Amino acid sequence: MMHAVESEERTDAPRPVVETSVEGGRRLASAYWREVERTTRGLVRVRHAPEGPALRALGTSLIKFGPPHIQAAEHRVSCRYPIEGGLLARRPGGSITFAQDGSVLISSISGFHPRLATLPVLYAHVQARIHAVVSRRYFARLVREGAT
Repeated sequence: MMHAVESEERTDAPRPVVETSVEGGRRLASAYWREVERTTRGLVRVRHAPEGPALRALGTSLIKFGPPHIQAAEHRVSCRYPIEGGLLARRPGGSITFAQDGSVLISSISGFHPRLATLPVLYAHVQARIHAVVSRRYFARLVREGAT
């Protein structure tokens, strides 16, 4: 039986890049979705819908997310999306979270059951690497744009 995938990327920013507010949480998520499109050169697009965003390629829904859950308190803001399905998900479950804790930026996947996890080597070379690359570019862009 395959276990759920956990992946966390983080970086220390010189200062907070978004406000600790609901709007700050939205900005964290929006910047990540834009970076997915940039990194994949438009091959993967984000389709926003009232029920939540979906990552799509060539008309196929790769990963579907539920609506965001945004939390903001003191020095931490986060935006978490439940994973609800799609071609790359073996089954619904888990989440992707974008957060800022003080000046630490975090992008994490928790409890995700990827279809490629049945072939661990393939997962490590494809989905896990894509998340890491997008996250590094996302952090760099957030720091450059320094929204606060």
